[in-house]
Amino acid sequence: MWTQHNGDCCDVSMVETEEARVSCLSLLTYHRELLVSRLRSVQCVLDNLLANGFLCEEDVEIVQRTVTKTDQVRKILELVQCKGEEACEYFIFIIYKVYDAYIDLQPWLREINYNPSRNVTVMNVVNTDPISRYREKLRHEARQDTSFIMSYGQQEETRLDELYTDTVMELLNDCNESLGFLESLDQLLGDDAVFNPQGEIIYVMGDAGVGKSILLQKLQNLWSKKELQTDAIFLFRFRCRMFSIFKDSEQISLRDLLFKHNCYPNHDLDNEVFDYILRFPEKVVFTFDGYDEIQEDVDRMNFPEVVSPEDKANPLQLLVSLLSGKLLKGSQKVLTARTGIEIQSRVIRKKVVLRGFSLAHLKTYINLHFKDQEHRELVSVQLDASPHLCGLCSTPLFCWIVFKSFRHLHTVHDSFHLPDTCITLTDIFLLLSEVFLSRLASPAPSLLKKRTRCTSETFKAGLRPLAAFAKLALQGMERGSFICSQEEVGGCGLTEEDLSLGFLRPVREFEASGSPATFEFLHITLQSFLAAVALVLDEQAAADSILKFFTECSRRRNTSCLPFGFCTGGSSKPREKKPFTTNEHLQFTNLFLCGLLSKSHTGLVGHIMSPVLLKKKQALLKSYLSTSVRSHLHGLPHYNGDEGKKVHVLPNFLWMLRCIFETGSKDVAQVTAKGITATLIKLGYCNVYSGDCTALNFVLQHRQKLLGLDMDNNNIGDFGVKQLRPSFSKMTVVRLCVNHLSDSSIEVLAEELCKHKVVEVLGLYNNHITDVGAQLVAQIIERCPKLRVVKIGKNKITGVGGRYLANAVQKSTSIFDVGMWGNSIGDEGAEAFAEALRNHPNLTNLSLSANGITSSGGKCLAEALKENRVLRIFWLVQNELSDDAAPRLAELIRMNATLTHLWLINNRFTVEGIRQLAEALAHNTGLKEICVKGNQLSKEEQEPFQTEKRLRFN
Repeated sequence: MWTQHNGDCCDVSMVETEEARVSCLSLLTYHRELLVSRLRSVQCVLDNLLANGFLCEEDVEIVQRTVTKTDQVRKILELVQCKGEEACEYFIFIIYKVYDAYIDLQPWLREINYNPSRNVTVMNVVNTDPISRYREKLRHEARQDTSFIMSYGQQEETRLDELYTDTVMELLNDCNESLGFLESLDQLLGDDAVFNPQGEIIYVMGDAGVGKSILLQKLQNLWSKKELQTDAIFLFRFRCRMFSIFKDSEQISLRDLLFKHNCYPNHDLDNEVFDYILRFPEKVVFTFDGYDEIQEDVDRMNFPEVVSPEDKANPLQLLVSLLSGKLLKGSQKVLTARTGIEIQSRVIRKKVVLRGFSLAHLKTYINLHFKDQEHRELVSVQLDASPHLCGLCSTPLFCWIVFKSFRHLHTVHDSFHLPDTCITLTDIFLLLSEVFLSRLASPAPSLLKKRTRCTSETFKAGLRPLAAFAKLALQGMERGSFICSQEEVGGCGLTEEDLSLGFLRPVREFEASGSPATFEFLHITLQSFLAAVALVLDEQAAADSILKFFTECSRRRNTSCLPFGFCTGGSSKPREKKPFTTNEHLQFTNLFLCGLLSKSHTGLVGHIMSPVLLKKKQALLKSYLSTSVRSHLHGLPHYNGDEGKKVHVLPNFLWMLRCIFETGSKDVAQVTAKGITATLIKLGYCNVYSGDCTALNFVLQHRQKLLGLDMDNNNIGDFGVKQLRPSFSKMTVVRLCVNHLSDSSIEVLAEELCKHKVVEVLGLYNNHITDVGAQLVAQIIERCPKLRVVKIGKNKITGVGGRYLANAVQKSTSIFDVGMWGNSIGDEGAEAFAEALRNHPNLTNLSLSANGITSSGGKCLAEALKENRVLRIFWLVQNELSDDAAPRLAELIRMNATLTHLWLINNRFTVEGIRQLAEALAHNTGLKEICVKGNQLSKEEQEPFQTEKRLRFN
């Protein structure tokens, strides 16, 4: 029922089903000026009034001859009101049905409590609004462009829904600390884990091949099918590399960027669409893929930001101004970049890092990729037998190459198995190249007779196009470009037939702008591989030209700043020249060069180039690596700590290890192992992933002395731990905190550490360890007589696991520091730790913070500590202790002479409980502090305790 709006102004009424309804004609009269000012889309109203007979062609022409939009609305209102009550209600019904076009009038409909009558609901309303039509055009084009996995080759198009598999998507805060995980891609645009509501960028980062582009494609596809949880009605898709192809002098407007370089509205209605976008930027989502691919000089970024949507500017200026919120403030932007490109937190809304496939994801991907059960089982068995291959396959791109190669080569040859030796990245990209080049071979005579696989013959037969693609890739690397023109393709000797092999693909985004045919390599990493092939095959240049990108590495700065604080490092100042520091695509070229010139590939490469020159290049590379390794290790700063002589390496050390592993050279690995003189290597925050662990193990296996390894805050996962298995025999310090480890990793650790019994420090904080893993850690504590420190907080350990660990601590005479912060051991675990503490000879530091311990567990702990003579530091932060436990704790304070630090922050003590602690503290001179911040005391109640400085409220 409609409510009467304002006294006598709406006294004309009609009766319908015994309910009084306000006259629509009166409503239009009373709200005339509101409608004139807010109704913007005239065309949709005219089309529907005409189609349903309320206006004739002559009426429409009269309206269209009116000059201004407001006068057109006035004319429509006059005509409709002349046609009577039914026409007036149908006019309102159009506004009601076409929500997007008349969003400004939705509050008015709610104000008048509009509820369409039965008579009008049977009338048809067709949405001919330019906004809605443009939205549907965007959806249609996005659905066309994203329904198939186009980026994975041109020969076999696969439906996105048939192969896409989610990866591990971890949410981070502005300090890169974990906030949990996205359960599905549909949550990406939601409000979960937003650490900066003023920011507009959803920043998605990850390593090469981890699935950033395919994630955006899936996101776009969900939006095109109306399956994405968002009220955005426009989605504009851009790849950042397109901004590098514009000329320096080129100037375009925001309108040009959206319409000419994305999707143009039909029927010259761009003014209405653009006006809507400017008025409702919150209805717009942008996706920008590959920010790290913009190859521009830093100095060129010194241009003013664009703040007016009408001004023309360099396209890169528009991009920067969009990302910074100077243009279309309020719109959402999803930006992807490789790990290492840091962006100022002020522009980031939320941050997501892609971690690749988990074991469950990998199994899903196998099932999607292989329809044949026999192939599924065969691949699964071979992966299970090779932790290193599993580690590589946790990266979706590498996994796709391995699976694609297996399926193709298994189909065309008599037999094919994945390599049972330690496969390298070079092996993976050689497999992909073999698949592409095998398309040049003549088809098998029959389905019953397959060809015998001969890799060297395949490469010899395809040498001409391979060398041409390699030349094209190298030229792009040298000028810092990932795009190549038709002229450049032809200049390298590539034909139309060559383009069908799969190395290159056309770039459709640039074709829409009227540019000549443009191409790009299947993936940047493939371009890096082919550039390395070109360096190896080149017999005209000097042999030492193979080192050109290593030289570039040592010449470049360690940081490279991009617009408005987008930096690859924390400082823009030049740093001293070091080897193995450069942009990642050049790092990969160096890595593949090492692999191609390795001894294991001499047989293959020797078939397609001069063996004499090959040996010369191999010797040059080996000499350079050995010299660079010595120089690098010698220059690392050392410092002394509690765990001995330490060295904190940088991420470039990781690239060094990767290159050494690709060479397969034991000599260089031995030089590296010998050059590590420290007793502890810190590799924290170096972005180590599971596949790197084999490279690390390749070097460490040559070390004779014991060594500590700190790999906190990386992404090695269970695959990585399995690859490190041989090195655990030498490890005195094993720090694997924040590495996504499950109980299966702890099973490996328990087996190896208990076997060799040299471990002294075990760090497993913030992983996914359950009570099953806790029982295995308990075995390590019991059986390793040198183990002094165990950090296993922020896992998934309950009272059951807490009891296992406490019993093991009770039996250990070497343990002195145990960290359990952030588990759920509760009172059951607290009681077990109380028994462990009662007469322990060595445990001096214990944290049971954030474990759901109540006063009952607190009493047990306090009672046991009265008999303890060694504990110095005891943390019970963020538990549920109340005044009930205060008398026991007060008694402990009076009796215990060894405790120096007692932390009771964020519990439930009131002023009465704190008073008991304060009174007891007066009888203890050894206790340095009791921290009671965050309990249930007001500032006034804290004042009487200010004289006791050891009782801390801050």
